[in-house]
Amino acid sequence: MDDRNGARIRTPDQRLRIFVSSTLRELAEERRAVRAAVERLRLAPVMFELGARPHPPRELYRAYLDQSDVFVGIYADSYGWVAPGEEISGLEDEYRLAPREMPKLIYIKKPQAREPRLEELIGRIREDDTAAYLPFADAAELEEQVAADLAVLLAERFDSSRAVDPTAAATVATRLPAPYTATIGREDDIAAVHQLLAADDARVVTLVGPGGIGKSRLAIEVAQAGAALFPDGVAFVPLEGVLEPGLLLPTIAYALGVRDNGEAALEDRIGLSLAERHVLVVLDNFEQVVEAAPFLVRLYDRAPRTRFLVTSRVLLRIRGERVFDVRALGAPDAGAPATLERAQRSPAVALFVDRARAAKPDFALTADNAADVSRLCAHLEGLPLAIELVAAKVRTLSPAALARRIEKSLPLLAASARDLPDRHRTMTAAIDWSVELLSPAQRALLEDLGVFATRFTLEAVEALGAGRVWEGHELEALEALVDASLVAQSEIEGRPVFSLLAVVREYALDRLKSTGDAARMRAAHADYYRQLVSDLAPGLRGTHQADTVALLGLELPNLRAAVRHLIHIDRLDDAGDFAWKLLIYWWIAGFFAEVRVWMLELLGKDQPISPHTRAVAWFFALWGEMWQHPSEEVVAGLGECLRLFTDAGDEDAAAMALAARATARLQLPVPDLDTADGELRDAVSRLRTLGNGWAEAITEVALGRLEWLRGSPDDALSHFHRATDVAEAGDDLFTVSVAGDHLARMQLVRGAIDAAESRCIRTLGVSLRLHYEEGVAYGLEGLCAVAAARGDGERAGTLCAAATTIRRRIGVFDVEPFTVHAPQLELARRADPAAVERGEAHGAALSVAEAVELALPDAERAAVADILARW
Repeated sequence: MDDRNGARIRTPDQRLRIFVSSTLRELAEERRAVRAAVERLRLAPVMFELGARPHPPRELYRAYLDQSDVFVGIYADSYGWVAPGEEISGLEDEYRLAPREMPKLIYIKKPQAREPRLEELIGRIREDDTAAYLPFADAAELEEQVAADLAVLLAERFDSSRAVDPTAAATVATRLPAPYTATIGREDDIAAVHQLLAADDARVVTLVGPGGIGKSRLAIEVAQAGAALFPDGVAFVPLEGVLEPGLLLPTIAYALGVRDNGEAALEDRIGLSLAERHVLVVLDNFEQVVEAAPFLVRLYDRAPRTRFLVTSRVLLRIRGERVFDVRALGAPDAGAPATLERAQRSPAVALFVDRARAAKPDFALTADNAADVSRLCAHLEGLPLAIELVAAKVRTLSPAALARRIEKSLPLLAASARDLPDRHRTMTAAIDWSVELLSPAQRALLEDLGVFATRFTLEAVEALGAGRVWEGHELEALEALVDASLVAQSEIEGRPVFSLLAVVREYALDRLKSTGDAARMRAAHADYYRQLVSDLAPGLRGTHQADTVALLGLELPNLRAAVRHLIHIDRLDDAGDFAWKLLIYWWIAGFFAEVRVWMLELLGKDQPISPHTRAVAWFFALWGEMWQHPSEEVVAGLGECLRLFTDAGDEDAAAMALAARATARLQLPVPDLDTADGELRDAVSRLRTLGNGWAEAITEVALGRLEWLRGSPDDALSHFHRATDVAEAGDDLFTVSVAGDHLARMQLVRGAIDAAESRCIRTLGVSLRLHYEEGVAYGLEGLCAVAAARGDGERAGTLCAAATTIRRRIGVFDVEPFTVHAPQLELARRADPAAVERGEAHGAALSVAEAVELALPDAERAAVADILARW
């Protein structure tokens, strides 16, 4: 097989491909068994369903076979259908077209009434010295035999250390928060952590220490300085607002750009995204989800070159973990003379001086104040956050006055928390001391801010102020908290936002709970974001979709917190309504696994809920099951959702549940095509009447895919045209992208190259505006096929490699029967392999923006220039 490697089209995840040949209906159960066997070995089944239908274009058909590595034939009694004008069936044609050097595994079912022409074919197979054949009795026996034979074959025929095609490499964009201030005194620590990360056996490096010690800052500095160690990029995953272990994987996926549409297990998609890449994933504040630590083991088993840098107050205690204790900054020895020279050698003093200058620019360390600054840093045990809080007060208090106050109050404050570790007591006491210097209104505001997630706006704070002591003084109080280094201020997308460090947020929330007002403030927070969602949700359909998705993305941490608050205070119907209004956002952004966690928690509460809420919760809970574990139980569950939505009078939701149930029927081991067809058509009719163009377009796409699988390209094309027309009429970017992509692919299959090109350009542009990377990948693949069809192998190779880079990063790959660009690329490769290879090398190195600039004509490129500049 080595002589064919130069022309190989790998699956995007580099798995070997097993071409499965059989009749369809007669051997449906056996085909499922073979698929299961292939997937058990982490290989890719190629089950070209159209191949057993009336013949597709011969060269396209041959290309699918030429992409494969092993031929598996399953034969029973039927020779298969012979198309008009043909002399042999598709079944025999597949066997003849399989290259001689391709390994062939043939399985022959014990005959009942075998057709003569199949007997003749089997006779020729027995004489073929490149084929191995065995009898089988039933599907179960076949599955085990195929799995065993493939394992032996691969051990004998394939080099397990085969290098990965470099054109499939992808880079994780560096996403590191910018520190508000300089990092001081950590140079040796950064070097030591780099040394740990470079070790072959260090899959996970955990930075351990109490809150306020500087773990997050150190992790960021390590990541920023580690570009040489991790050429494929760095991803930063903040976990401070993630409280449920079940949300670890969705949060990692979001940070990596892996989209969760429910169609595959999220763990698989993340593993696929990271596989074969030298990436650093920083997981900050892991102690809140430490029960989920075993997931990291499974991820690094799938991605051995990836390293995880974790900050945590506790050890993870998993295989492959290396630990680095983050220690306090060196402070002057309290027993030694406090000279200026000794103070200047102390990292803790250097940090104090740096932060003091931020509050008072003319501050300087002198012989007169060196002793007081040294005493301060020693009392604060070198804890960075404690030092920062105290240094912020030099604008109003001298170092001598600060030292006297700290010496008097710190022991008393620390003594009130004797159950905490020493440095934790010091940190809590330092925050206490800083807070005591605030006015009552400022202290109350700090406590109330504990209900916010990672960041928040002034408008959100004002909305929570009704009846609070700080009402009407929000801006002045926030400014005081910023001045005290208890709140940080920054800007995102031109909007000023505020945030609390995790340790300060914990402190604030604990204080709020002690006042008895936590439930009230959680409710106020949830009500603000419920209203925000009510205001924004209509924009998820139509002209303002891109802007609405972007706004919701900025508010995502607080949207999560709002759902959690509603469930915590048992406002379960409000939680269900909140989740349902954002259905389109969850779909576009890819958050189904996360919403499922919330909805299962909702269903698990021993509280009454409305039928509508129960339907919403079950709908989200079943969505992933429909794709990943299809069964009659899932179909029945979605039927119950349909009934509950109908009883609640929500016709729109009922129509979407009907479409979902039909889709679930298509995923069954034995798809119920006719029933699904009828239900999808009923759903389209209902949605059209209700004016829900978004769901109508998506459902028309589902009907088109059904007809495509049936081998009815004309009917499929009609549905894709209707879906695209509905989407365009509503100016809905997401459905324009999805429907237009399917239309373009069918046009390519039909040979309408010019029409397909126009549609691909359109879908690429709208996907870019929506920041929908899966749609960008589809657009690039479509234009790859166009280029290949026109004989431009280099351009085709470039666009395909660029699309593959995106797909590897987001962990989403196309379903085999609907992939049309790869066979076209293979034809171009045969014609000019060097050109395609040059293009692939070029495309693998392109960013998303560069690939899109290359793909689009001048006019379209100019129209999206401002968007490309931000990618």
